[in-house]
Amino acid sequence: MAKNLVIVESPTKVKTIKKFLGKNYQVVASQGHVRDLPKSQLGIDINNDFEPRYITIRGKGTLLQELRKEAKKADHIFLATDPDREGEAISWHLMTALNLDGRDVARITFNEITKTAVKNSFKSPRAIDMNLVNAQQARRVLDRLVGYEISPLLWAKVRRGLSAGRVQSVALRIIADRESEIEAFIPREYFTLSVFLKNEKGGEIEATYFGNGKKKEEIGSKDRLSEITSALSGASYFVSALKKTRREKKAPLPFTTSTLQQEAFKALNFSTSKTMRVAQQLYEGVDVKGHGTIGLITYLRTDSVRVSFEASEKAHDFILENYGEKYLGGSAKKQTGSARIQDAHEAIRPADIGYIPSEIKDSLSRDQYRLYQLIWKRFVASQMSNAVYETTSAKISAGNSIFTSSASKRIEDGFMLVYTDTEEDENKKKSALYSLEEGDTLNFINFEEKQHFTQPPAHFTEASLVHTLEELGIGRPSTYAPTIATLLKRHYVTKEGKSIFMTELGSTVNKIMVEYFPSIVNEKFTANMESLLDGVEEGTVDWKSIVRNFYPDLDESVKKAEKALEKITIADEVSDVICENCGRRMVIKYGPHGRFLACPGFPECKNTKPYLEKIGVKCPKCGDDIVIRKTGKGRVFYGCMNYPKCDFTSWQRPVDMKCPKCGKYMVIRGNRYVCSDNECGYYIDKKDVKKEQE
Repeated sequence: MAKNLVIVESPTKVKTIKKFLGKNYQVVASQGHVRDLPKSQLGIDINNDFEPRYITIRGKGTLLQELRKEAKKADHIFLATDPDREGEAISWHLMTALNLDGRDVARITFNEITKTAVKNSFKSPRAIDMNLVNAQQARRVLDRLVGYEISPLLWAKVRRGLSAGRVQSVALRIIADRESEIEAFIPREYFTLSVFLKNEKGGEIEATYFGNGKKKEEIGSKDRLSEITSALSGASYFVSALKKTRREKKAPLPFTTSTLQQEAFKALNFSTSKTMRVAQQLYEGVDVKGHGTIGLITYLRTDSVRVSFEASEKAHDFILENYGEKYLGGSAKKQTGSARIQDAHEAIRPADIGYIPSEIKDSLSRDQYRLYQLIWKRFVASQMSNAVYETTSAKISAGNSIFTSSASKRIEDGFMLVYTDTEEDENKKKSALYSLEEGDTLNFINFEEKQHFTQPPAHFTEASLVHTLEELGIGRPSTYAPTIATLLKRHYVTKEGKSIFMTELGSTVNKIMVEYFPSIVNEKFTANMESLLDGVEEGTVDWKSIVRNFYPDLDESVKKAEKALEKITIADEVSDVICENCGRRMVIKYGPHGRFLACPGFPECKNTKPYLEKIGVKCPKCGDDIVIRKTGKGRVFYGCMNYPKCDFTSWQRPVDMKCPKCGKYMVIRGNRYVCSDNECGYYIDKKDVKKEQE
């Protein structure tokens, strides 16, 4: 019988796919790209119509020899790299690297690594899609031109090791613009007035001041607040209008790459890179007891919410059997939003809905289980009915003033039987609203006055930055995580908790980019470039024409910047740690493994020591500062600055708060502040602490 060779990207996939195919199939891995542009030079012949010069990636020579041997033995060769532009390009490079021209070679793709999907892919082999390849080539060449033209300028004028990027630099500008908004923000004072009332049955109702008459009024001063409360002294309160409505909360769409990264960040506290790493493991295959190695989810790089008919049918049967007919969703949901969406793939979903998370939990790592459960629940919920709420809204009149109050109660769970977000039912104090009738008289209990200040825009988190990049059309599903990782690696931004902050270095690089390369960091220009790349994929745009139009402006801007830009010196951040050798205050520097302290007297004084980041909380044992430390394997914990004299440590992050019940220190666990003494059991939600502080 003829021998078939199947080439995939990842060695993990080899194990998964082998068991689906017979002995007549040999499955091997290319281990990603085998050819690329050279690292040591531009690798693009600008004088020869921007022809890229690809070379074998260092270290891949032996692998390619093995692949060539296998290819010579085979009668039929199937290139089964990932089903996207990158995967198509890898297959194209394999054709050249393995000398496959003239051989019986076919390209196959599958969106999930299941027996059905893999076997079906062999029924529809095709040629390599050069439109996809050229779209990837265009992106690679554009990114190389930007990186290799601008990065040396940053090295010469600012600091070695810096970089610029077509998407990276726009993301940096977006963060910088948000920082500027926050810095320029001027808080404005305002007040809210709540009234607590009691109905005839003794039920308590809280209502908020709306205004005088039909027009809503914001209470802008303490004097105005006093005027309102004085005018209401002795007033009678009655329900002047009551409205009951039903509203539906729509079932969520299944995950795309962007929404998965955002939700995993919010629900699981996963960084974007961690989400993609764990999702890749679930896609490529996990050894599940009793089933062998199986791919648990569909392809993880997608901006489509489309679901195949077969997957939808299986979900329909599962919901019908496990939850009942009333929980079935309607017809397939239509995707809404940008025309930029590429519908080549499905949404991210379980490859087989029958693998219930709780039943395979023992076969998964903790991170794999949590992410798989999130994907599984979201997909099941997307195929279920909407949740239904009944909302009661009341207008309460007193003199010339109107107060409003509303409450919602869920009357049909729908998809929320399986998948709930952070939304909670309304405060129980408002439950008395449900028994009110129009015209009811209410008895005054007391007022509650609160002072507020308008808040500046929030700092970006990884989740909100991904959402913004997607909304603006900057980058594609595969670029979000590496873009953020690069900004952190270059120390252009830093993370404190979940928030992203600009560093002085990041601010300097951004100013250079904005001044000398305005088109590169222009959101609309970058989004339009993504649309042009989509046009290459569709076969309507020539990829080299994009490069031809782009390069002259870039080259001119680089030459201007080289002449005009002065050498910039960024001072190292000074710490409060004194060098014990020479008495100078040590500075914070960046090395391959992160920040460290160094004496500014180098080379006379070569003293260095680990940088210990304070968290702003005092040690409950000795009163010194608590700092972030890491174990030998890189796990973060919290310890006393005064170690080894003080041996205080905690796996959870301590907070500057003592337990009101037992007096022990408290720590952060999820969305709660929890007593460090497990036997005490006291906790309080973060949102409640914020309310008290307000």
